[in-house]
Amino acid sequence: MSTDHSAQHGEGNVGDGYSYCSTDQWDEDLWRKAAVIYDSSFPEHGRKPEQIIRRMFRRKLCRLHLAFDGEETVAMALSGMDRQYEALVIDYLAVAESRRGTGLGRRFLESIRQETAEREICRGIIVEAEAEETPVNLGRIRFWQSCGFKLTDYVHQYIWVPEPYRALVLSLPEMEPLPEDGRELFGAIIRFHEQAYRR
Repeated sequence: MSTDHSAQHGEGNVGDGYSYCSTDQWDEDLWRKAAVIYDSSFPEHGRKPEQIIRRMFRRKLCRLHLAFDGEETVAMALSGMDRQYEALVIDYLAVAESRRGTGLGRRFLESIRQETAEREICRGIIVEAEAEETPVNLGRIRFWQSCGFKLTDYVHQYIWVPEPYRALVLSLPEMEPLPEDGRELFGAIIRFHEQAYRR
């Protein structure tokens, strides 16, 4: 199992109990810890069912990331690599409601970024965010922008969910920059989703 329970990524353990781990194999215990945050952060129609996530792990399509404060799980993310762009696609990222607004999300994202750069040839990170201009959606976009992501103009409408989405992209230093055209970036996002749901 490729798992890191140390706190060497992100800001590390500086006496405040923060630690980080990730795995590319299905781990029942880790998933149960992640699922508490996953289920409460994303509406049912907007999250992948557990059976799909299990299949993604069997096919080596994804990685689970977790952050802890001592024994408490405080953040989770699911990601996968797009080999065409050599980019990390973050499918879901959520912080426990009680820890939002504390800087934990940025710290967790930095842990993911550092670890991915150590494991993979990675040009950058791609995410999607709901495009409707509600206070919640705008807050999520502001979070990604505060972490250095560029919001693209293209609005993508899936056929299976009602909400429109926009892509955000972060190119990593000293690497060939990722495209900044939203339509191109959705090529990577859609490839990731199609692989996840392919039977």
